[in-house]
Amino acid sequence: MRIRYMYRKSNPKREEKIDMTEFSEIGSAQIGLLVLGTILMIVVPIVIAIIWMKKKKERFTTVLVGAATFLLFAVVLEKPLQAVLIAPTQMGLADTGISQFLNARPVLWAFIVGLFPGVFEETGRLVAYKTVLKKRKNRETAISHGIGHGGFEVMCLMGVAYATYIAYAIMINAGTFGTIVDQVMAQAPDEADSLVTVASGIASFSFANLALSIVERVFAVLFHIGASIIVFYASKDKGRLWLYPLAILIHTAMDFIAGLTTVGVWKLPVWALEGIFAIFGVLTFCGAFFLLYKKDAGNETIS
Repeated sequence: MRIRYMYRKSNPKREEKIDMTEFSEIGSAQIGLLVLGTILMIVVPIVIAIIWMKKKKERFTTVLVGAATFLLFAVVLEKPLQAVLIAPTQMGLADTGISQFLNARPVLWAFIVGLFPGVFEETGRLVAYKTVLKKRKNRETAISHGIGHGGFEVMCLMGVAYATYIAYAIMINAGTFGTIVDQVMAQAPDEADSLVTVASGIASFSFANLALSIVERVFAVLFHIGASIIVFYASKDKGRLWLYPLAILIHTAMDFIAGLTTVGVWKLPVWALEGIFAIFGVLTFCGAFFLLYKKDAGNETIS
């Protein structure tokens, strides 16, 4: 979803030195919340997958395929290619005419940011259903795949992010974080900016922040389950192949909105933005579940 690969627009002219004294000591309450968040973001997806598999007697390998789909198509393929296109300097490459062109046009930049996850992740689902899951035609396969895809995203993004924040908090309290920022500043000023922003966020991290992250991830997983159902029916029924581009369109639209807020084209309060993503998640899931999945309740498999 939207927090995945949002690359900040470059600002090569920024040269001012960051004041290391601005890093406040991280309290035990913040560290405790980050530890709790890490545990929840890793354990809860696994528990949900186990409960679903036991209830429906589903194979764990289907869930693993969903996780592998996200890993391969979103992390291994989408993220680096998107970075090369719009933020090559973050990949250690020289800036290009294409990246400069895109970064000078915020709306187009936001569209690319939305298009990449839409195309790569929905294509990943289609490829999975057409290959390793080709013989699994029961409708529960779609939800198992969605749980694996969405659940692994939670673990990979939020779980790892919170664990990283814990490490940052420890370094801040030990007084070593400023040195790291200085080193990054010398090589990639924009990345140093991001580290300072993260440090500030850690210092003010609250239960409300954790709760908001959890709610956001719930809607994100609902979206992934819904999208997995949509693409499942597209892959199993040639007459419904149009559902595949529909899934791409929905996914692109959602992340396009996120991109617009990232570059400041749309200035929305956090609650409004999260509300939009909640609507996307709920409508995608409910539409797929009731209009596709539920209507096949009497069918053992999809022909």
